[in-house]
Amino acid sequence: MGKTKDIREAVERRLRRDPLLDAADVAVRNVDGNVALTGTVPNYAQYLEAARAARRVAGVSDVHNHLAVVLPPTDLRDDATLTNAANNELAASEQVPQTVKASVSDGNVTLTGTVRYGSQRAAAGSAISELTGVRNIHDEIEVAFDVDYNRVKSLVVQALGRYGLPRTAVAVDIRGTTVMLAGQVRTPDERDAVVGAAWRAPDVLAVVDEIEVTG
Repeated sequence: MGKTKDIREAVERRLRRDPLLDAADVAVRNVDGNVALTGTVPNYAQYLEAARAARRVAGVSDVHNHLAVVLPPTDLRDDATLTNAANNELAASEQVPQTVKASVSDGNVTLTGTVRYGSQRAAAGSAISELTGVRNIHDEIEVAFDVDYNRVKSLVVQALGRYGLPRTAVAVDIRGTTVMLAGQVRTPDERDAVVGAAWRAPDVLAVVDEIEVTG
C-alpha cells in the first residue's frame, strides 16, 4: 500500500510541476505501477503531455490515459476550419507524405493515407497535436512495409549499450509493423531510450512497451 501511495503521489507532483500542463482537474490512480489518469485537460497537447510526464516517474510501468479534452469556448473551431488547418500543417511538414490527409468531426481528427515509415506516421500526429480546437486524433494511417527485425534489434542494442546494459536486457519481437519490447531496465530514462530507438527503425507502426523498470 505504501509503495502504491508513493508512486501515485510522485506522479501527482510531476504533473503539478509540469510547466506545459494544467493538472488541476487530473486525478491519478496507481495499481502496482500501472497508472491511470482521469479527469480533464483543456487541449490535446496537454492530453499527450500528461501521459509523457507520468511515464517518466520511477516505478511507473504503464500509463492508461483516460483524460478527456474539454476545450474552452475560445478554442472551439468548426469542422471545416479545423480540417483546413490540419491539412495545411500536414502539407507544410517535410516529414509527412502528401498521401496523408485529415478529416474532422466535432474536433476529433482522423488521419488516413499510406506512408513508408512509422516515423512518418508519428510525424503526422505531431504536426497537428498542438492545433487549437483538436479534441483527439484517430490515427488510421497505414505503413506500407513490414519491419526489419535486424534493424530494430541493432538500434535497441545500441541504446542499451549507451547505458551499460547487456544486449539481452530487452527482447525484441516483430509482428508485422508492430515492435514488441519486453525485459528489464533500471530507470525510466533507459526505458525511454530503448523505446525511442525502436521507433527510429524504418516501417515501425507501433511499439508495445512491456519493459519493467526495476529502480
